[in-house]
Amino acid sequence: MTNVSYHISNLLEKMTSTDKDFRFMATNDLMMELQKDSIKLDEDSEKKVVKMLLKLLEDKNGEVQNLAVKCLGPLVSKVKEYQVETIVDTLCTNMLSDKEQLRDISSIGLKTVISELPPASTGSTMTANVCKKITAQLTGAIGKQEDVSVQLEALDILSDMLSRLGATLYSFHSSILNCLLPQLTSPRLAVRKRAIIALGHLVLTCNGNIFSELMEHLLAELKRNESTSTTRTYIQCIAGISRQAGHRIGEHLEKIIPLIVQYCNVEDDELREYCFQAFESFVRRCPKEIGPHIPSVMGLCLKYITYDPNYNYDNEEEEEEEEMMETGNGEDEEQESDDEYSDDDDISWKVRRSAAKCLEAIVSTRHDLLQDFYKNLSPVLISRFKEREENVKADIFCAYISLLKQTLPIQSWLHASDSAGKEDIPLTMLQNQVPNIIKALHKQLKEKSIKSRQGCFSLLTELANVLPGCLADHIPALVPGIVFSLADKSSSSNMRIDTLSFLHVLLCNHQPEVFHLHIKTLVPPVVTCIGDPFYKITSEALLVTQQLVKVIRPLDKPGAFDVKPYVKDLFSGTLKRLKAADIDQEVKERAISCMGQIICNLGDHLSSDLQSTLKIFLDRLKNEITRLTTVKAVTLIASSPLKIDLRPILGEGFPILASFLRKNQRALKLSTLAALDILIKNYSDSLKPAMIESVLTELPALISENDMHVSQVAIVFLTTLAKVYPSSLSKISGSVLSEIFQLVHSPLLQGGALNAIIDFFQALVITKTASMGYTELMKQLIGPIYSLSSAGASVTLHKQAYYSVAKCVAALSTACPKEAAGVVNQFIQDVKSPKSSSAVKMLAFLSLAEMGRTMNLSAQKELKMVILEAFASPSEEVKSAASYALGNISVGNLKEYLPFMLKEIGSQPRRQYLLLHSLKEVISSSPADGLKPYVEDIWALLFKHCECAEEGTRNVVSECLGKLTLVNPSQLLPRLKKQLSSGSPHARSTVVTAIKFTISDQPQPIDRLLKGCIGDFLKTLQDPDLNVRRVALAMFNSAAHNKPSLIRDLLNTVLPHLYNETKIRRELIREVEMGPFKHTVDDGLDVRKAAFECMYTLLESCLDRLDIYEYLNHVEDGLKDHYDIRMLTFIMLARLSTLCPNAVLQRLERLIEPLRATCSTKVKAGSVKQEFEKQDELKRSAMRAVAALLTIPEVEKSPVMAEFSSQIRANPEMASLFESIQKDSASLSTTESMEMS
Repeated sequence: MTNVSYHISNLLEKMTSTDKDFRFMATNDLMMELQKDSIKLDEDSEKKVVKMLLKLLEDKNGEVQNLAVKCLGPLVSKVKEYQVETIVDTLCTNMLSDKEQLRDISSIGLKTVISELPPASTGSTMTANVCKKITAQLTGAIGKQEDVSVQLEALDILSDMLSRLGATLYSFHSSILNCLLPQLTSPRLAVRKRAIIALGHLVLTCNGNIFSELMEHLLAELKRNESTSTTRTYIQCIAGISRQAGHRIGEHLEKIIPLIVQYCNVEDDELREYCFQAFESFVRRCPKEIGPHIPSVMGLCLKYITYDPNYNYDNEEEEEEEEMMETGNGEDEEQESDDEYSDDDDISWKVRRSAAKCLEAIVSTRHDLLQDFYKNLSPVLISRFKEREENVKADIFCAYISLLKQTLPIQSWLHASDSAGKEDIPLTMLQNQVPNIIKALHKQLKEKSIKSRQGCFSLLTELANVLPGCLADHIPALVPGIVFSLADKSSSSNMRIDTLSFLHVLLCNHQPEVFHLHIKTLVPPVVTCIGDPFYKITSEALLVTQQLVKVIRPLDKPGAFDVKPYVKDLFSGTLKRLKAADIDQEVKERAISCMGQIICNLGDHLSSDLQSTLKIFLDRLKNEITRLTTVKAVTLIASSPLKIDLRPILGEGFPILASFLRKNQRALKLSTLAALDILIKNYSDSLKPAMIESVLTELPALISENDMHVSQVAIVFLTTLAKVYPSSLSKISGSVLSEIFQLVHSPLLQGGALNAIIDFFQALVITKTASMGYTELMKQLIGPIYSLSSAGASVTLHKQAYYSVAKCVAALSTACPKEAAGVVNQFIQDVKSPKSSSAVKMLAFLSLAEMGRTMNLSAQKELKMVILEAFASPSEEVKSAASYALGNISVGNLKEYLPFMLKEIGSQPRRQYLLLHSLKEVISSSPADGLKPYVEDIWALLFKHCECAEEGTRNVVSECLGKLTLVNPSQLLPRLKKQLSSGSPHARSTVVTAIKFTISDQPQPIDRLLKGCIGDFLKTLQDPDLNVRRVALAMFNSAAHNKPSLIRDLLNTVLPHLYNETKIRRELIREVEMGPFKHTVDDGLDVRKAAFECMYTLLESCLDRLDIYEYLNHVEDGLKDHYDIRMLTFIMLARLSTLCPNAVLQRLERLIEPLRATCSTKVKAGSVKQEFEKQDELKRSAMRAVAALLTIPEVEKSPVMAEFSSQIRANPEMASLFESIQKDSASLSTTESMEMS
């Protein structure tokens, strides 16, 4: 301890030296000491250090002063509170001094101290006390000071304090307000500006009363309108407040907007500019409240975006005619006008710019007004592309690009089936305006100004993406501009990169023929760009070249275009880049891809150069950095219809490719398998057995359930091998096959991988390779199941494995029909034999099912009886397999089996459930034409059972009804609708569930009819019966998820009923006595859960049709509901924070409370383990929602949020939970990005 104080007193002594260097070094050393965490000062040293530093602030030497100020920061956290107060007092007094230098250094000192004060949430009282001291002094200084520079500094420091520690100063808020308001009328504009900034920070944390007082003051002053200059300030102030705390200003908008609209008409350009800035911040911050005013605001924007009183845009038509005279004409006019008016005074451009920005805000927030925008707004914007002021033009382009982005059809599976209909109207309107856009832009592509050319290109790029093919007729107008920008030596590299990327989009989105006339002018500048020294230009040019090659000679259609003249240029330009080893990685990769494309499309024109180029590819294969790209390029070349001769590189290349299958890089394995596959298909005659063997040894390791996709691709490769090169199959070592059989028995096998295995087995059996014939393969497939049962072991294989094995058995049997009959008999005997285990019976039934679907098994007379007997089996698995078998065998032979099945359903009430499942299989898998004759009988039978008391049976009935309706929708749908009025709630719920099964995510003929009548089915949301309402919600959810177009237009009528179901109903909660305990049961819970699930689905599919504020009210109720519902609403909240952050920000205060309550609940000490787990899961979910809220931009300005997050940090349990959530989300995002690469 003494050591430290001795060292420090030594430094203090040096600080009094007359030599400035000594003082400087000593202060520097003190700084170092203070920054160490370990340093502790005794009281005496504290006093001395503080006194000394304050003295040094007045040092004659500027550098010493600067260092002394820097020392104050670390000092604050090292000394006691009263010392900090001494520092602050002195600094505040110095701020009022006459010496300017001392004032400046003191204000820097105050800012340093404020930034170092510990946040109030840490519980230290120091911050509060120090802030109070500073505030009192500052408000005094601001109020009475005549010296403007002191005022400015004081306002600056006050803003700093309010933004960092606003909530700590709540007791001063009203005095701060009273001190700031008069400054808005200060004669100095700088003072007003800083006062506005300070008010912006104040409104974030002040309470409602102070906010209302401020708004009333501003409104009153705006109405008084003393002078234009103060009015400007008040409008700026309102805009500033709205930007900072938009969610609070919403309720005052009704009064504010008419005033601002009125001021737009005052002849004062600056005032108008501020008006539009205010409108823009309202549009972005209070989307709901500004809604009714959008038309008037938009009208004003459109009026003033063309407001240019001091410039005469010549009549365009005349201009077109007098192109020749234009230069002379224009210059004369300018000469005349120069005398009367100087251009420097003209600030009308500011009005136009702010109007354009406001329009952009409207366009990007109101997707629902698209048609209106194209009708009224688009033509005006297009007419303003001729704007003379560059900055304004850039904003007009931005607004139009924003409009195009809103029009971009949503590319997602949700809307794929919906695209017809409303979505297309804006696109058609845009299509009609394309000629005007080109007319307005094509001349500008040759202007000197780089900024406006870049603007043109980014607008055209967006246009080509939104409406592919729309520029086809305008290519002649665009090409000169493109060539001009590429060849223009004066233009910056960014200009060329933008031009090239536009050209790339243009080439990708249009038919090749439209470019053929212009290839002659396009190729030379593009080839020049490939040779450009700047790597980004080269890389962009190679992308364009690759696309150009496809355009010059599209391989999918014969072209009459002569490619000869261009091959040499394109090839030699690319080759130079391909050979270079010392270039950027991206250029290397693109040169390889581009050359691959050239050889693929133009290989027959390269003659002698081809071999040497292929040799370069071989070198690139050996290089770890370029190997992946090269594998893809080789795949492209090998698949070319020009049959390029690859023999020179196959001998050496094949083993290299084989070695890639061992590498750890997944993308490389997949690409290599694709390359090998195509090489074997197209070059089988050039391959030696040894080459193929080198690949085969690598395959067993790739086939495993750990990576299904790689396994699938490897098996597809084997299938190709079996078809193209059957002789190599004898070499397939047992290990590859055993891996495949292991995969068949894996519970994870399904979909693509399973189909690949089935294809492989069929291809394998046909080759008749020794030891891999039908019987051997069958033995391997079904052996494990038989051996399990003989050993008396219980069923260890997963259920899914039985289905996979059965599918493979059926595939082998269709490939070898001669053997099939014997196998069918064998299976029937297995089922009959009482010795067979349930596993064997299950396999037999499933195999019969898969075989019966494609073969006619009517020759097997005893089959029906065998199946019906199995319905009485004690094993559930065998029963369901038998029912599956009956259904599928019937598909293969409807005439014989369907009438039998219907008769059984009618006469066997005990087996009904299983028989109905068989019927469901028949209806799902049979072609519509085959079913038509039986529809009436099935329909009548199903309706007999739709009132069954057993819910499981009813569900199967509704699935059958729904799928049957798809067979003949125009007749059957109206019948279902009729049943809605039936008396029994069971029947109604069956019908509504049936509708759920008619909705699928693929387009279907029933969609049109459904759209017309789904409204009637949705009326059951008001059904008196609870269960009917629940299934109606499930049906609504399915429609919203799979085919949003069915319900989008009904949302206005449906939503109130949906929201109604989210409420807790007291009358549905009952108490059940269980021995000595009372237990409450809520019968309405399932319905509420279904309602919240629908709400969640609507977020994904119909967000633009929801009133998000109304929606949030119900989310808020859900946050306080039952465990299951809270879990759901937490997920909804997290989703909302990304989808509509502004709305969530406005409601933060009400949303945080329930989250805080959940995070801080304690489970009762004696509770069961499940209760603890449940609470834990709930807290995790709530924390995830909090983490999502924290990602909203500007959320940190909310005092409620700041307080809650400091509470989380202060509580060790919550803090550790929060950290683990953040780690999870971080690791999630990194794995996702790895998957993508």
